[in-house]
Amino acid sequence: MKIVTVIGARPQFIKAAILSRELKKHSFIEEVVIHTGQHFDKNMSQVFFDEMNIDLPKYNLGIHSLSHQEMTTEMVVKIEEILKIEKPELVIVYGDTNSTLAGAKAASNSGIPLAHIEAGLRSYNDKMPEEYNRVETDKLSAILFCPTQKAVDNLIAENYASKECEIVFSGDVMLDAAMYYAQFSNQKSNILSTQKIEHGFILCTIHREENTINLERLKLLLAAINELCLSFDVVFPIHPRTKKIIEEQNLHCDAKIMDPVGYFDLIELVKTCSLVMTDSGGLQKEAFFFNKPCLTLRSETEWTELVDGGFNKLAIESSAKIVEAAIEMKKLEIINPPLLYGDGRSCERIVAKLIEYLR
Repeated sequence: MKIVTVIGARPQFIKAAILSRELKKHSFIEEVVIHTGQHFDKNMSQVFFDEMNIDLPKYNLGIHSLSHQEMTTEMVVKIEEILKIEKPELVIVYGDTNSTLAGAKAASNSGIPLAHIEAGLRSYNDKMPEEYNRVETDKLSAILFCPTQKAVDNLIAENYASKECEIVFSGDVMLDAAMYYAQFSNQKSNILSTQKIEHGFILCTIHREENTINLERLKLLLAAINELCLSFDVVFPIHPRTKKIIEEQNLHCDAKIMDPVGYFDLIELVKTCSLVMTDSGGLQKEAFFFNKPCLTLRSETEWTELVDGGFNKLAIESSAKIVEAAIEMKKLEIINPPLLYGDGRSCERIVAKLIEYLR
């Protein structure tokens, strides 16, 4: 039973790592991993394979630094070539990146069933490349593994129940990863001591095109960060694209800036911060997994259940609104939160369904 997994961005490395652990429990399953190369910087890619003991991908396409359409098109061609060689019975993709859509299109073009992990998510912002990627991937999928009940509801509302596909509420593989790796993250990470970071800081990340390519938006965010730095410590692991634009535009940031961090470092930062400020979809959830409030630096989120529950707040209108919301959310204590993302056994359910489907 051969499965091809297509990954390309740092959140996908984490998701694939935890699911691969479950796949390896079944000796009759062979997994072949294709890394598109979408994230190629050592701190955005190689560090995850090193520290999480992930087998190196059999294929690394090295495709990056192109436009959305150019990148996806080139990936599709290369992945199709590999699928002809490997002849898998199923392709797995994760999330909503260009690599996700490329893997989906290549599988569809090759007549191979597709499993989409993190299916059914919607931000309803059609201007976001991620929204286009996730919607188009869902359309091509034979099995739609939904991390939340809301994702299931979205697909049902879009009439997927009448299509030739299976909708499965699996729970979130990111919760599985967080629960597993958090057991020994404090042994694997020394970021707090080496960076002299005290508990109670604000953890901030910014990487989406809407917040970086748009200079006015980026300036607004930096103004808010600088204002918060007058009263709080702000730790800012910076995405290469964000760093490049800040340097090229000679912008100023008072936060404690550091290179992108590995997963164990990230877990320790989330565990010990008092607030997460981010435009990352994955980090919004990781904040919740570790009972931390989150301020999302966007006008919408695909994780609407976090906003509905009061664990997450959206703010982007002005730097003053962001500062006000951050101070408010920083005071929030999250105790005994509901099981919005399952029980940490998502990978077990996914693999059981894949075996049932392929047999």
